[in-house]
Amino acid sequence: MVILTSVLATGALTLTACGSRDDNGGGDSAGGDTTTLTIGVDAPLSGENSTTGLGIQYGAQIAVDDANKNKLVPGVTFKLKAFDDKAQPATGQSNATSITGDKTAVGAVGPLNSGVAQSMQQVFASANMVQISPSNTNPELTQGKNWQTDKKRPFKTYFRTATTDELQGSFAADYAFNGLKKKSVFVVDDKQTYGAGLAKIFAEQFKKLGGKVVETDHVNTGDKDFGSLVTKIKNSKADLLYYGGQYDESALLSKQMKDGGVKIPLFGGDGMFASTYIEAGGAATEGDLATAIGVPADTLPAAKQFIETYKAKGYKGDYGAYGAYSYDAATAIINAVKAVVDANDGKVPTDMTDLRSKVVDEVQKSDFQGLSGKVSFDEYGDTTNKQLTVYQVVKGEWKAVKTGTADLN
Repeated sequence: MVILTSVLATGALTLTACGSRDDNGGGDSAGGDTTTLTIGVDAPLSGENSTTGLGIQYGAQIAVDDANKNKLVPGVTFKLKAFDDKAQPATGQSNATSITGDKTAVGAVGPLNSGVAQSMQQVFASANMVQISPSNTNPELTQGKNWQTDKKRPFKTYFRTATTDELQGSFAADYAFNGLKKKSVFVVDDKQTYGAGLAKIFAEQFKKLGGKVVETDHVNTGDKDFGSLVTKIKNSKADLLYYGGQYDESALLSKQMKDGGVKIPLFGGDGMFASTYIEAGGAATEGDLATAIGVPADTLPAAKQFIETYKAKGYKGDYGAYGAYSYDAATAIINAVKAVVDANDGKVPTDMTDLRSKVVDEVQKSDFQGLSGKVSFDEYGDTTNKQLTVYQVVKGEWKAVKTGTADLN
């Protein structure tokens, strides 16, 4: 595995060893006076969450390949470098250091997990390098720890094309109470930044609507046996289980719950929205629900070619959850580079520190139609695209049952 570094003024290349994955996917190679600029991507590419992580990697890869094919930035060839964080914050932080240490890197896409993002943000901020996540949803990342009472943006280098859990949790609560007509819910989370935050927001909004949270509990990531929890859920007489976390644990919980005679649906967030959830939980997942950012990718005309390319390339993972949002995140970085080059008489700035800084500024100004809809960011770095979808497992497949935006009133 190698990482490219270059002397930008001459295009001269040097190869040095590194622990990254290089799945180029057929992008153009540098040559002549072409400058190679790298976009890093960080996600879980193996182990837990890898189904959605690979969707992020290859969504960004297709964006890079399209930019090179269409010569979007004349004189520049983009190269993707994928790093596997294994859903571990410490690994993500190390990967961020590797990405910012690459002298050709202009930005990064990822990570998948909000907890991993928390460990990476300061690294990218210190290097003044843009970071755009297609999937982080925890409000603190863009609006600070006191986001509910005093919003303050912690890092100007961090953006996301995914909407926040404030909206997702509220959207789910509204559908559970008004759509499913559920009045009592048992809430479980995996103690992680994403899962715990989402579950808390769901519970608060569900109670605000008039529903009852009969009990709350927690699991650990990696848990396999939920027997005692199933007993608690059964005894609670709840008519819905809400789960904040990923598909690895929730699929097993759903199966054990149904096997234990608890015939109520499990409802979760976008961390559950993957084909792997259904595959792991089997028939027990029928009727379960999950919210996800945006609208179904296969309903977006702009995403048609993207989906065809993803399938034709035989890429692994699931593009459905974040593939289009990863494509748009990478495109935002590429468009920003183009704006910087255009403003510099068509030349790539030779000062990498200057280039990175200007790319951050140009990403903030983003305003274009992406695969997922309009791509632009507010003063906190959050996407202005607030659409969400509720999916339900119907005959072994996720089917969209409601699309809209959350009402926080």
